[in-house]
Amino acid sequence: MSVVVGYELYKRYGKVQALGDVSFAIEENTITGLIGRNGTGKTTLLKMMAGHLKPTQGKLRVFAQNPFDNLDVAGKVFLVDDTMAFPDSFTLQDILREVAVFYPNWNSQIAQGLLEYFLLNPQQRHSNLSKGSKSTFNAILGIAARCPLTLLDEPTTGMDSAVRKDFYRVLLKDYLEQPRTIILSSHLLGELEDILEDILLLNQGGLLMHKPILDLKQYALGFRGSAQALQESLLNRLSEEAVLHREEFVKGSLYLVIKTEELPEDFENIRSSGVEILPVALDDLCNILTAPRKGGIDDVYKRG
Repeated sequence: MSVVVGYELYKRYGKVQALGDVSFAIEENTITGLIGRNGTGKTTLLKMMAGHLKPTQGKLRVFAQNPFDNLDVAGKVFLVDDTMAFPDSFTLQDILREVAVFYPNWNSQIAQGLLEYFLLNPQQRHSNLSKGSKSTFNAILGIAARCPLTLLDEPTTGMDSAVRKDFYRVLLKDYLEQPRTIILSSHLLGELEDILEDILLLNQGGLLMHKPILDLKQYALGFRGSAQALQESLLNRLSEEAVLHREEFVKGSLYLVIKTEELPEDFENIRSSGVEILPVALDDLCNILTAPRKGGIDDVYKRG
């Protein structure tokens, strides 16, 4: 069953288009990574799913309903982002108590246990927390609410490396204990790939691809070695569109990223020319696919 379905979604703020012609379907009980560079519409899309924003054009359905200003949908969705605000007088314990009233799946034991584990003082005020501690507490709310649809917008902002690792373990453990649909936006794809099932990749306000993470891992391969060997054995046999990235790392040597489906069947024979065949890290691949311009830093220096 599809929990979230978007069809030809557009969102404009005045003359600025944040999203354009985005269509997708997110299935029940999956963890999806919402990936893209700054300004690509990730936060806008999550706020639309949460019912905070209305699409300018197109159709969005969450649990088969229009989520905008919908109390029934609101009770099934929890959005964690850095704009979450609470009364200045509220302590963390006050917030846990008040939030519990709104969500039928709320788990007080998990909330209290995580508060203690992450060394957060329940009598401290939310407004006095550091940026990292606020992110940690907000994430605890999202996890303990156990909503059928949990939306996490850059939830690890300000967290140090150790806390981020613990957060990912908590998220996966709680998901396995009570499966639900989780959509998580982040710039740290390399840290997330072990818990994600699907990737929704946005680029300049549009949907670039929506794939299982296993398919994305096989989307491209890297080749590093002699420029002459790569040219003669590989590049001369490929279309220009097959090469996603090209970089000269030392004079006479190249690093290429090439679509796997475009490679000739005998491409592995290039190893006999001293060329290395390398996997491409997912965060590197997404950066390459969403690059705003062709070429790289090397091209800047060549102009001189």
